[in-house]
Order: sequence, then C-alpha cells, then structure tokens
Amino acid sequence: MKVLVINCGSSSLKFRLIDTDTEEVMARGLFERIGEEKGRFTYIPGEGEKDAVDMIIPDHYEAVKHLIYAITDKDRGVIKSLEEIDAVGHRIVHGGDKFAHPVIIDDKVISEIEECSHLAPIHNPVNLLGIRACMKYLPDTKMVGVFDTAFHQTMPEEAYLYGIPYEYYKKDRVRKYGFHGMSHEYVSAETAKMMGKDIKDTRIITCHLGNGASICAVKGGESMDTSMGFTPLAGVIMGTRSGGIDPEIVNYIAKEENKSVQEVMDILNTQSGLYGVSDQLSSDVRDLTEEYDKGNPDAKRALSKLSYSISKFIGSYFVVLGGVDAITFTAGIGENSYLVRKLVCDRLGALGVRLDEEKNKNVKGAMMISSEDSKVQVYRIPTDEEMSIARQVVKTIR
Repeated sequence: MKVLVINCGSSSLKFRLIDTDTEEVMARGLFERIGEEKGRFTYIPGEGEKDAVDMIIPDHYEAVKHLIYAITDKDRGVIKSLEEIDAVGHRIVHGGDKFAHPVIIDDKVISEIEECSHLAPIHNPVNLLGIRACMKYLPDTKMVGVFDTAFHQTMPEEAYLYGIPYEYYKKDRVRKYGFHGMSHEYVSAETAKMMGKDIKDTRIITCHLGNGASICAVKGGESMDTSMGFTPLAGVIMGTRSGGIDPEIVNYIAKEENKSVQEVMDILNTQSGLYGVSDQLSSDVRDLTEEYDKGNPDAKRALSKLSYSISKFIGSYFVVLGGVDAITFTAGIGENSYLVRKLVCDRLGALGVRLDEEKNKNVKGAMMISSEDSKVQVYRIPTDEEMSIARQVVKTIR
C-alpha cells in the first residue's frame, strides 16, 4: 500500500509518502510559516536532492494543493496519479478516551474529534484542517485518524485516575491521557526487535526526550503508565515547561506576584523548565551542554535537575513493570545528547544499569549502548512517528 502521512501544526504541514510493503519513503516535505507573509516549502523525492522554495502559503488547503502538485509532477514527482495513494494517515493529537485505536474518518469521527478539541485547543482544530483539506483534494481516498493519546488507553484505572472527586472524571473526563503515543509505540516495538524478543514478552521503559518530553512504561507492547498527564505540561522537566509541581504553587504565585491564574500557567508552559531553572540561560540542551563543559553553574543546575527528573520516573517504572528488560532513549535530546543519557544512567546504578561510555559517545543509528555487565539493556533508537502512523493505517484498513 502507498500511504500519505500528514502531520499538521498551527503554521506547518509535514508529510511523507510511504510504500508500506517495503517501508520505502517515496517522498517527504515540509511547509513552514503557513498563513504568514513569507512561507517556505521543502520537498525531497525519494533519495533525490532537496528543493526549498519560498512562497506564500495562505492556509493548509493551499499547502495540500502544492503537496499534490509536487508528488505528481512529471519531473520531480514520484507517482503518476493520485489513484496510486491507497490511504491518508492523519496525526491527531488528542482523542480523549473516545479513541483507543486508529479509525477510518467519517463525519461522525470528525464530530467526535471536534468534541475533544477543548482538551487540545492548539492542536486538534489544526489537525482537522488537514483532514478537511485532504478530503477536498483526495475525495475518493480513505482517511485514517491516528491519535497521539490512543497508545496510552491501555493504562489501568489506578494509573490514569487523579486523586480528585470521581465526579470530575465521570462528568468532565479529567484523567491522565499521556502523549507522544506514536513515538513510544514505535520505539518500544523497535527495541523488542533489537532484543530479538516478541514484544509481548518484554518490559521496556521508553524515554522520548525533546523540547517536550515523556517517559513511558511499556509491558507486552502496551502502555502501563506515562509521565505526561491531562496535558503535556505534567511529568519531567522540559525545555520551557515545568513538569509536575505542587498545584498550590499556581495559587501562591498568582497572589504573591499579583498575576492571574492564566498568566501563571503561561509561565509554567513557556518560561519554566530548563529555561527557568538555568536562570534563563537556555532551553536548549546543546547550549546547556556547552556551558556545562565550561563549568557554568546555571547549566549544571538545569541538567542535574533534568537527569534527576527523568531517572526518578524510570526508577518508579521498575515497580510499575515488576522489573525492566530495556531502557530506550529517543527524540531530539534522547538521540543526540550523550551527556543527558550518561547523567540519567549514572543515577540508575543501584538498579544495575551500566553504560558503555565509548558506545554512548559514538553511537550511530539504532544500537545498544549498555555495557556487557549491565543488568538492563540500554538503547538509543531514532523515533519515526510517520512510519508508526503508516503502519497503523495499514492495520486499520486491512
């Protein structure tokens, strides 16, 4: 099958055309600054050279139209007709607890996605724009919705409920949902493959560490618990997000600083995390690593807090899973920061985790980076959410 994967942001649209029989990426591209005065379209056909063109992209409909021109172009295209596309897979951030698996999109599904939009007001409406644009230009092609929260719908009640009146769950669906589901699902499956095990026989902790970060306890290929919660603000400290804090702090800062609750929430989302703890030095681990090596105390404070936060979740998930076979690092920081991996694993020595320092520093691609005497295997595996979406689209249709 040929599957077109669409991932819409508020001012961007990322796509990939995948032949799922071989998992060959036939084409990929990115539209940036949609709706702004000067947009940009980057297109790469297969193994061909990258084209980058500045253009005005008024909306997501126009982006999809240019996408279609590109992949069917007689010189740079990769298909002759849109009829070659068997399905379009759409990344949808929030499915609430309505969607525990991908679904073929129809009017009812669109309505239910809209009903979840208050849980992800920045993301879901934009995801729907991508769906409607594709429906306009590919009216006879199956559309499949793949939800970022769906993977975590296997969490037991004791993991997803909060210690608040139960009526808020029954009435308002206030519960832990978790995010980065596609990444955690993909990386845990790849980890099992590298271990040479059936995923049903594994206990894996996946660490999706980027500007947004979450840890997930995966048992038998199913999410048992994850660090993000009702929103992506919860869990480990992130680039500019606070992670989990005492909720009374919001009220306290609001009173002490004469701010509204919304103003405090904006601080927790955009001015906190590594940026806040480093005293506004940087939210970027690359900058912090450079300063850490120079002995900068602000950088050391931030990266120490980050590794402490991550390792604490990993340690708790040893209990959740009843032991762990593997820990896998992925996403921007997890894949590229040898220092963060080292700082985290150094804290896990009591659990028998040992890194191979040489492998950790010089890792390439997907590989095991733990030492031979480590009781838990440690991996670095690049994530691929688009491939995860394509695989789920095939399962859904077949």
